[in-house]
Amino acid sequence: MSDVGQLRATLAEIAADISECADYARELGIETIEGVPHEDSTPSQATQVNVTSPALSKALERNARGATTSNTNLPAPTSASALAGQTANASLIREAPPASLTPMATRKTKKYPDDNPPPPQETLFGEVTPQDDKSLPRSNETLEDIRTDIGECMRCPLCCQGRTHVVNSEGNKGARLMFVGEAPGADEDASGRPFVGRAGQLLNKIIEAIGMKREDVFIGNVNRCRPPQNRTPTPAEAKICKPFLLREIAVVKPDVIVVLGNTAMKNLLDTKEGITKLRGEFQDYRGIKVMPTFHPAYLLRDPTKKRETWDDMKKVRDYLSGKAK
Repeated sequence: MSDVGQLRATLAEIAADISECADYARELGIETIEGVPHEDSTPSQATQVNVTSPALSKALERNARGATTSNTNLPAPTSASALAGQTANASLIREAPPASLTPMATRKTKKYPDDNPPPPQETLFGEVTPQDDKSLPRSNETLEDIRTDIGECMRCPLCCQGRTHVVNSEGNKGARLMFVGEAPGADEDASGRPFVGRAGQLLNKIIEAIGMKREDVFIGNVNRCRPPQNRTPTPAEAKICKPFLLREIAVVKPDVIVVLGNTAMKNLLDTKEGITKLRGEFQDYRGIKVMPTFHPAYLLRDPTKKRETWDDMKKVRDYLSGKAK
């Protein structure tokens, strides 16, 4: 009886291996497993499993060979009937087939948690039609209220790393066009005004090239304090300062926002895509068109990118000229 017990244990291991292979087959997309044993099947029938995947068949054969060779001291039964004669019924040799071996054809797979899939949502990228004013949070505050809240800001370490002034946004409170940069530079830190250095002078020319003046637009940065050596603001520094920019957008409600450079674009749009991939195509921020383009400081370092920036700004100009306020 000890030999029979060992044989039963071996068959149980093989059945477990077959069950594991069957689960793996379902992960591979195999729809049916034929010849699944039932309670009234003989032991020889219990090991005859036909699957629709040659790879799975080979795996089953390998498992069976491995189980057999690992128990070389076990005497092989002469026949299924002889083995059956030593036991009261087939349940002594094998347990009931696992539920995981039921035919896949009898199972229904749901693609969605609910019978009715959710409707498609408007995505951040691609051509997006501006929505109505409800897309932006209605605010009773003014730009002066926001500036009062900012005060002599001490919220992040930039306040103690050589900052001279908090550089707030400025411009037309009812502007249709808004420019958002990364952070102030040395000239901006000294004067307390955004975009007044060499990059700011180039931005003025860009604004004039599309038929507008600086007084017509609204200009600001994600961060209001100059980072040391003009380094890129850290995500933590931008996270602290960004809410003030979003509040300004809610007050001004421009038709178009031009984000200047990689840092400004990623912070406003909450995207990991780079400026070279998204520039030139309108994005969306709460129903407002957003045009990513190169920062004027980058254009001073690489003038060959001016042509691409000009193409981007012509799209902004054409959009504003075709949309009545």
